[in-house]
Amino acid sequence: MEASSDSYDSPWKDVLELYLPDFFELFLPEAHREIDWQRQPLSLEKELRKIVRDAELGTRFADKLFQVWTKSGEPLEVMIHIEVQGSATSDFAKRIYVYNYRTFDRFDRPVVSIGVLCDDSQSFHPTEYEACDMWGCRAALAFPTIKLREYNSRWKELAASDNPFATVTMAH
Repeated sequence: MEASSDSYDSPWKDVLELYLPDFFELFLPEAHREIDWQRQPLSLEKELRKIVRDAELGTRFADKLFQVWTKSGEPLEVMIHIEVQGSATSDFAKRIYVYNYRTFDRFDRPVVSIGVLCDDSQSFHPTEYEACDMWGCRAALAFPTIKLREYNSRWKELAASDNPFATVTMAH
């Protein structure tokens, strides 16, 4: 029997809330170097609920929305949308796309969407969604995904790490 999404929601949301810099350090080190971690990321749970309220698009484990600032010369606020997905679903990439443009529309800031794939499928690894490509008009989104099962080959590295997401990845 597959675990319900509720059994994953709270732990993923909690660990993302507590250890967001560690998430980026392990999974997206280039982005980690560009984010100003001296400024506390803002969790925007209530705002995300408003964004997704009218766009319930499939089952997910957890989703989080954060506001962070970059280290670039000027203060740049960036919205980070993290979607944790527990099963291979055909609508995942579309959901990332919809939440991304709705977040942009609400905040008028750059939005980086990230998928965390916790499923067992070898073939499920979406990284883009194309809404339209016709008559010279193209609407699409490419996004990074972290496939937890692909970290099995890095087990020793994860075991030696003190990064909390190494432990979360191994536990999953």
